[in-house]
Amino acid sequence: MEKEKLKIAFYWAASCGGCEIAVLDINEKILDVVAAADIVFWPVALDFKYKDVEAMPDKSIDACFFNGAIRTEENEHIAKLLRRKSKILVAFGSCACDGCVVGLANLWDRETVFERAYSETPSTNNPEGTTPKTLLEVKEGKLKLPEFYDTVKTLSQTVDVDYFISGCPPPIPCIIQTFQAILTNNLPPKGSSFLPNKSICDECPREKKDKQLSEIKRIYEIDDDFKTCLLDQGVICMGPATRAGCGAQCPNVNMPCTGCNGPGPRVTDQGAAALSAIASIATNPEVINQVVDPIGTFYKYSLANSILRRKVMKK
Repeated sequence: MEKEKLKIAFYWAASCGGCEIAVLDINEKILDVVAAADIVFWPVALDFKYKDVEAMPDKSIDACFFNGAIRTEENEHIAKLLRRKSKILVAFGSCACDGCVVGLANLWDRETVFERAYSETPSTNNPEGTTPKTLLEVKEGKLKLPEFYDTVKTLSQTVDVDYFISGCPPPIPCIIQTFQAILTNNLPPKGSSFLPNKSICDECPREKKDKQLSEIKRIYEIDDDFKTCLLDQGVICMGPATRAGCGAQCPNVNMPCTGCNGPGPRVTDQGAAALSAIASIATNPEVINQVVDPIGTFYKYSLANSILRRKVMKK
């Protein structure tokens, strides 16, 4: 008797969609996946409806790969629905794991986001100040939009998550490893990351010297020798605070790590860990004041999952 195929689902919440493309970037390995599993829900690629998922028995999906942060009422509803229907829920990509760039919206609230998007931008012509409403009655009936939340949340701040695979998008070898672990039922302990348990610095081939940071520079301001650690050359690199898995792709092409793989092993707050690393090699306390964009530098991918989480808005 032929073995029953596994049932796999994919979903895209608040994100750019790059994680959806990364699934296809495993190239011919996708054939191994479709040979062993049926895709029962993937709205971005196939015509599925939410009612199709609602009709499925609970825990009938063997594994769901959920990418994107939780920005709206709809995102949260589907996260809870897919959690109920799935045996394994994987936070797939930086937006789901840590909030990613979407999470930088936590520097504002819904009111200020709407004010900027629908009133202040130079190309906007909106004299009546109309903004999206959750419910609007027209002669044809009622139009409903999901509520837009003040605060961006990660997937694990919304539902229970079994496994994590960060990255913007996740590294292809780690995606393949994740699929293989699920297909062979050779899974790590719950709560594990499918990225390596080490930092970017452990993968980076650049030579680390006795760091002394007297001045912070942008990458275009240095004459890179292509061999020395970028921190040694005065460029902020998030490598010490970031989980490995990508093979240090950015430093290998002469760009500093920006931290997209999320907090490294034993790191609670990625931004604080990076700040601590820089403070430990700074030759004077004024060095940190030279950072042009502290939040965008240290919390570009992890603000929503940090101790800070969001800016306090005073009315």
